[in-house]
Amino acid sequence: MSKLKTRFPRDRREWSFILEKNPYSGSWNMAVDDFLFCSLSDKPQTYLRFYGWKRPTASLGYSQDIRRVLDVEYCQKHGIDIVRRMTGGKLVLHSREVTYSLCSSDSRTFTSTLADSYRLISQALIRGLEKMGLRPCLADAPPVSYVRGNLPCFSYPARDEIEVDGKKIIGSAQKRTGSRFIQHGSIPLEEDDILLEAISLLEKNKGEVRMVSLSQALGRQVSFDWTVECLTSGISEFFNVKLTPKKFNAHERKLISEIEQERYANPDWTFGVRLPKLP
Repeated sequence: MSKLKTRFPRDRREWSFILEKNPYSGSWNMAVDDFLFCSLSDKPQTYLRFYGWKRPTASLGYSQDIRRVLDVEYCQKHGIDIVRRMTGGKLVLHSREVTYSLCSSDSRTFTSTLADSYRLISQALIRGLEKMGLRPCLADAPPVSYVRGNLPCFSYPARDEIEVDGKKIIGSAQKRTGSRFIQHGSIPLEEDDILLEAISLLEKNKGEVRMVSLSQALGRQVSFDWTVECLTSGISEFFNVKLTPKKFNAHERKLISEIEQERYANPDWTFGVRLPKLP
């Protein structure tokens, strides 16, 4: 087991836990994450969510130029959805995976910096991966060519992302406004590197994707439910929290739908004609 130690108090706090067992469209998934981020109060509050995708979906970082990174015609021809995230980062293909999001205004737990909160979440995810029998570790800084270029997210692990045997196993991105932040990330269950190469405009001879799926790392197929069970156990143990299930009520779903139509199902947002300012 990991030697990572927590610095959290013995009093057990409570987080809201959202488990979406039914997959949803990319635009809905992004709208839910946006809603959770916007609904954070000034008081310490945290949401943890796990979800899947109804169809293969290419997601762009907030500031990415779609014309430089994605073969839109290929995606449209082969039924691959396209969304633009509220977070930064690089191109990600979401398909056979578990996706997590963690939204919080609890600076007591996560501190007030992006780097610290990112590292803490990675350490908690490592605890969950260890429960699967893996030996993950935090990555060092990637090459400058990756940071400045248009390589897909899983080409290299970024600093403090998680790798197994030198290959990225979880890709994450974060947005922070004051004490509030959202971090979400992709945890592939099965490899999709061929499809990722097909949708990316990266030159094929430069397209090495240094990623590994859970099934590859473990040498067997794994399920969505089992993966979420291990990760939630590791996260709750690391942060010493109780996860209380939350369901969206009718009013909340209406607000999520409005966010979806305004942004994530809006071609102007997706294709970058104009990007409305986020809260």
